[in-house]
Amino acid sequence: MAKVIGFEMSSQEPEKAAAFYSKVFGWEVAEPKWDYWAVSTGSEEKFGIDGGISKGPNDFPFGTRIQLEVDSIDEALKKAQEFGGRIVREKMEFDDFYLAYLVDPAGIGFGLYEKKQMI
Repeated sequence: MAKVIGFEMSSQEPEKAAAFYSKVFGWEVAEPKWDYWAVSTGSEEKFGIDGGISKGPNDFPFGTRIQLEVDSIDEALKKAQEFGGRIVREKMEFDDFYLAYLVDPAGIGFGLYEKKQMI
């Protein structure tokens, strides 16, 4: 079962968005990495879902999507396509994880996240 592990908000002005959410809602915003600002929305006393604010690509410049952790992005992409999903961004490799973006048959965008197996 894939679980929701976070969210990602896309903007063409992620610095401005990060400052807004930090000032208005008290989110803790980390220094950017890969045009991505990690955010923490909770504390030990009050639960929150963590996520990030990123610079959106030109073809999908704005929006919010959940991130689902899966055991295998390759298998999830194949199955999603079988059931009418559309791949927006193929599997991408980062230091410790893989990431892909899809749209379901109803038009809802979401991300897939797979942790790398560390040897």
